[in-house]
Amino acid sequence: MSRSIANRSALLGAGLVLAMSGVPVLAQYKVVLPDGSVTYTDRPPVASNVRVTPMGRPGNRAPAAAEIGLPLDVRSAVQRHPVTLYTGVECSPCDTGRRLLQQRGVPYTERLVLSEDDAAALERLVGGRTVPSISIGAQPLRGLSEADWSAYLDAAGYPRENKLPRGWQQGEPMPLVMRSTPVTPAPRPATPPPAPAAAPAEPPPEQGTIRF
Repeated sequence: MSRSIANRSALLGAGLVLAMSGVPVLAQYKVVLPDGSVTYTDRPPVASNVRVTPMGRPGNRAPAAAEIGLPLDVRSAVQRHPVTLYTGVECSPCDTGRRLLQQRGVPYTERLVLSEDDAAALERLVGGRTVPSISIGAQPLRGLSEADWSAYLDAAGYPRENKLPRGWQQGEPMPLVMRSTPVTPAPRPATPPPAPAAAPAEPPPEQGTIRF
């Protein structure tokens, strides 16, 4: 492996651990003491006068249903450093990037860049509007570079050979920004026309009077 790729792998390894400066790698709880000071621990404290906040760690999340049948090393890499591929339509480099992941057996989520909203979201995520782009865990990679993608996948722990079980299905691509279906308000019922005013009742005829 060349020095540049080795350096990228080392940087990824450092970047994929907890990004919070000063937080121990194994810390699972943030503890605020009565005097306002903060400490981190891997065990829940027993004191009742402290405020405890569990820290979300990607490696501890429950596996999704699609991950249950994956080999252990693949499932571990997916849980710690999930891969998202950003593609466009009629994009030959996107096809190349997709094949690279599929041939290596890397499970990934595909997000399509179809609109201005999608392009703006992609720029916020990877720093540009180039497709294909990819994120491996918290590491974005803008544009297609097979050497870079492979080096970062190595550092993230993905096997170099395809270990996906036979019959495993890749999820369908979805737009990067989900569209909400506009709700058409129900038509308001027509207001019935006002009933005609009743004619005033005529007084009853006087007794013994004949009216024609």
